[in-house]
Amino acid sequence: MLLRDVRLVPVGRPAPDGPVDVRVDGHRVVTVLAGLAPQRGEDVLDAAGRWLVPGLWDAHVHLGQWARQGTRLDLAGTTSRGEALHRIAAASSRADLLVGGGYRPAIWAEQPTVAALDEVTGERPVVLVSGDAHAGWLNSAALRRFGLPSRTDPLTEAAWFAVLPAVLAAEDAQVGPGAYAAALLAAARLGVVGVCDFEFEPGFVSWPDRCAAVGAPLRVRTSTYPVDLPDALSAGLRTGSLPDPDQPLLTMGSLKIISDGSLNTRTANCCEPYPGGGHGVQNVAPSELADLLTLARNSGLEVALHAIGDAAVELAVDAFATTGATGSIEHAQLMRPADIARMAALGLTASVQPAHLLDDRAVTPAIWGAERAARSFPLRGLVDAGVRLALGSDAPVARLDPWLAMAAAVHRGEPGEAPWHPEHSLTATEALAASTGGLGTVRPGQVADLALLDADPLLPGEPSDTAGHLRAMQVAVTIVAGRVVHDGR
Repeated sequence: MLLRDVRLVPVGRPAPDGPVDVRVDGHRVVTVLAGLAPQRGEDVLDAAGRWLVPGLWDAHVHLGQWARQGTRLDLAGTTSRGEALHRIAAASSRADLLVGGGYRPAIWAEQPTVAALDEVTGERPVVLVSGDAHAGWLNSAALRRFGLPSRTDPLTEAAWFAVLPAVLAAEDAQVGPGAYAAALLAAARLGVVGVCDFEFEPGFVSWPDRCAAVGAPLRVRTSTYPVDLPDALSAGLRTGSLPDPDQPLLTMGSLKIISDGSLNTRTANCCEPYPGGGHGVQNVAPSELADLLTLARNSGLEVALHAIGDAAVELAVDAFATTGATGSIEHAQLMRPADIARMAALGLTASVQPAHLLDDRAVTPAIWGAERAARSFPLRGLVDAGVRLALGSDAPVARLDPWLAMAAAVHRGEPGEAPWHPEHSLTATEALAASTGGLGTVRPGQVADLALLDADPLLPGEPSDTAGHLRAMQVAVTIVAGRVVHDGR
């Protein structure tokens, strides 16, 4: 393939001043030069002066749940239990199991209860996933369906994660596999070439069959949780290996560990207590963390370690330092400067989701207080310390949209809002670099994962204007492994 008349966007290294041509041979970029003549049998793609960047990655997705968003009852934006119950009562669906999501009850006057949900749902099983995905609000019929004892409040953390795979399997039976293909193609239209999937399943088992059934136009890095780690190791899987040799776009990623909870569920493990008491939840004790990270290191697996509260981040960095394991801290939402410096020294990646701050800015001061709010989403401090950033969405917690993530990192607010702690903002160049898998400006030798944009993403301006420009970005063409998977010219 020959891409004619493209402008290279400088992503961490200089780019030519004028238009060039880019030749792709197989899965690689082989030549970048002005005035290349088409070779015999070569497909020619006329870019008409558009801007070329390495393809975008979403470094943290729960793809199964994101693919189901169109079939779930949407409770996002509900400001009270009564409003949420009104939407639930009005919901109509032929499906036996009603699943919804997106509610955020941290500052509701009345908290969710099983009894309140029972009043509007009766005997139809209903499962509602919280906006941060760390809690499940089930009615009594759903508790019985999934073999759980009666209770008064939503399930949280380990108890919720234990039942979630069964909920997802029940949804799969209702939705079918085509939702995955639709979700991946929608991502391709945004310039996404790959996702790191942390769905609550043994992805190294389910994804080969899924790829065969619906196709996978994008790269997928799957993962394993500790419960399925023995099977992954028995299969000889290491980070970067192929679970199925016939699916070269599917690779093994990381061991995913959820060490603490979340802000909205008030379970993130924090050094200082929450209003009313308690420091959150440490799902995995330090000794168990060390054992898991040692096993991962010895087995050739990187580790993706979820840590949101500052106490959890400290324990996570301790575990990496003690064991010599490599990988990322996922979320890294509340951090102390000393742990940022230690992350940099250890070469760890901060896998962050800037769009989360759009939801959390209103509740963080109420839950964590002003001092901790000022240390939340410390993107600038991470970059200045030399920590590698990888941007993602944590979809369905936020939309699978890298342009939204970049805009949130640059402006730290919705359009028209004042930025929230702008001292932590990134530049557009930094946000783009953190969204392109570390590849840098397109050059010979790179894998041919590319996105052709209708506008220059690095136009100068005020952060709010830059963020608006990023949110409106249109992607003309997306190429994965040398093959066009989206062409919207």
